[in-house]
Amino acid sequence: MKMEKYNVTGMSCAACSARVERVVKAIGGVTECSVNLLTNSMEVSGSASAKQIISAVKAAGYGASKVGEEEKSDGNETPRLVRRLVWSAILLAVLMYVSMGHTMWGFPLPKVFERIPIAVAALQMVLALAVMIINGHFFTSGLKGILNRAPNMDTLVALGSSAAFIYSAAATFLMIGKPATEAAHLLRDLYFESAAMILALITVGKMLEARAKGKTTDALKGLMKLAPKTATVIRDGKETVVHVDEVRIGEVFVVRAGESIPLDGNVISGSCTADESALTGESMPVDKASGDKIYAATLCLSGFITCEAASLSTETAFSGIIKMVSDAAASKAPAQKLADKVSGIFVPTVIGIAVVTFIAWLIADKTVGYALARAISVLVISCPCALGLATPVAIMVASGVGAKNGILFKTAASLEETGKIKTAMLDKTGTITLGKPKVTDVICANGSLADELVSLAASLEYPSEHPLAKAVVAYAEENGIKILEASDFETLVGRGVRAKLGEDAVFGGSVASIERICELPSAAKTVADNLSSQGKTPLCFAKNNEYIGILAVADIIKEDSAAAISQFRKMGIRTVMLTGDNERTARAIADKVGIDEIRAGVMPEDKAEIVKEFSALGRVCMIGDGINDAPALASADTGIAIGAGADVAIDSAEVVLMHSRLTDAVTAIKLSRAALRNIVQNLFWAFFYNAVGIPLAAGLFIPITGWELSPMFGAAAMSLSSFCVVLNALRLNLFKTVKTPEERI
Repeated sequence: MKMEKYNVTGMSCAACSARVERVVKAIGGVTECSVNLLTNSMEVSGSASAKQIISAVKAAGYGASKVGEEEKSDGNETPRLVRRLVWSAILLAVLMYVSMGHTMWGFPLPKVFERIPIAVAALQMVLALAVMIINGHFFTSGLKGILNRAPNMDTLVALGSSAAFIYSAAATFLMIGKPATEAAHLLRDLYFESAAMILALITVGKMLEARAKGKTTDALKGLMKLAPKTATVIRDGKETVVHVDEVRIGEVFVVRAGESIPLDGNVISGSCTADESALTGESMPVDKASGDKIYAATLCLSGFITCEAASLSTETAFSGIIKMVSDAAASKAPAQKLADKVSGIFVPTVIGIAVVTFIAWLIADKTVGYALARAISVLVISCPCALGLATPVAIMVASGVGAKNGILFKTAASLEETGKIKTAMLDKTGTITLGKPKVTDVICANGSLADELVSLAASLEYPSEHPLAKAVVAYAEENGIKILEASDFETLVGRGVRAKLGEDAVFGGSVASIERICELPSAAKTVADNLSSQGKTPLCFAKNNEYIGILAVADIIKEDSAAAISQFRKMGIRTVMLTGDNERTARAIADKVGIDEIRAGVMPEDKAEIVKEFSALGRVCMIGDGINDAPALASADTGIAIGAGADVAIDSAEVVLMHSRLTDAVTAIKLSRAALRNIVQNLFWAFFYNAVGIPLAAGLFIPITGWELSPMFGAAAMSLSSFCVVLNALRLNLFKTVKTPEERI
């Protein structure tokens, strides 16, 4: 089953997106279709061909093209709307002067108009018609909606404006042959200004909405702009500037100071200082030298490097980030389902209410003009756009905020669902701890010197590939302690290692192992027990069958782990640590960071079962980084992968933390909750606005309160409703991330 993306043009409201979704889902072979009104995009899964899908969308009255085959055509929408608005405003100002200024307040007009009232009406008709022609898009789109049995927002606007114009035009023709006094009195029953004002106000709303919607995609656009376009490659011994798409894996390219690194690769020669903030969000520059990895879209601040391309332009870590943000924006969140169902029947329902309103007021013995004004108010105040935009604008802004802070939500659903978790399951190694053992304590026997003990231990462990051995060697190197060359090195499986340093026989291993070599003082046993209770691993060393000291090695807890666990508790989220370590070590780590519950000695295949066990008690997220975490990440309601971890773990997760900080998991949950609150606010406003606005426009409050809504105020309210929804979503840009202890200093 394939998934393809399409650009869709011609959609004006949620009713349009619902219509497109409906016709595409009806195609044989289509298993899933999601249309996004905000980005004018569509994702289709199934076996149907692109030709079938595009034809169906066009038959429904809209345009469609596969992403990459044709550029979107809405790039100049805002300038077009501005031009329409300027000309509409100029003509409308003249129309308002003639219709209301002259008729109601006696503003002066040329004598011919004062003597011949029908000339005033004719002038209003011409001015209103000019505004309608300028805004002809509403009428063509609205008519297409009716012909395709899928009326949309433009249909409502076109019906409202047309009804006002046709009624007024008919009244104008009825003025022919009537005395000047009687004809002048009929001028008050014309609604030409309403016909024009409706279009102008809706255009204002559309322009504000377009600009605000543009701001919601700023983060994605900003990311795309950072992607380098060219690379300087070495071909035939010469430097050649080519488009990044032309560079193949294994080709050599060069980067100078001030240039963006075009592709992921490995440094062959040279050195530089790189700004990787675009990729990781970290502001501190990173030094790069031969053998180091470099990443596309990062900046070479100083130096010169020659690199080997390790990926194509479409497969870089940076392009992966852009894809995740784009996919999240294009996908559909669960909260949108209700709005989609309502949008599908919204416009026909509103038209029906308008017809009933018109008939009801006629039955109530009101004039045709009065009844028409109420019906027009119903048409123009109704706003399906607010329903359609309520969820996607919040998802887009939140996804952008997350991306800027190194938190990537793969889909809109993952963004919405992350905030609902009740239990956080955490892997220990690489998630709560650094995943890199370090020497924490050096305890010497009587008469031994610390440097001598470390030198002996590092020299003995140097040939070993064991992680604990590497930690000992690294400690010696970091402290400038000499490492000697050992001979006759031997690994004793399950016991330790031994070798010769000159004439001395040396041994290193666990407490149990060294007791086979020499007598271990009771004080040393006590020290070893204390170290073990702290979650550390004591390595005992002997020389010539004589105990000389202990080096304690531990997987260091990340500096932000305790702060993150504390935040989880404040948020009402239970924390459970899953680890393959023994109970004693696991308990020591858990006590230090404040974990609520531990499951120790857990095999990789058991983690997924434990996740399912806790899922029965509420929504669960799994936070991990290793290959062994992949099944648990996939089994959890939300999988959160630490970005520095294994690719398979990242692929199995719905959320990726690029910075590998546990506090970012807290930020992801808080951001999700903020986005969900924003969505609820938007949906509430959209439903509340229509639930109150439509009855108000229909005149249901007139007998009770005397409130009467004119068509012009209805149009103004409709224009601002969608704008308010988008502005509310933009507030998410003010979201504050959770700071690590280092960042608070």
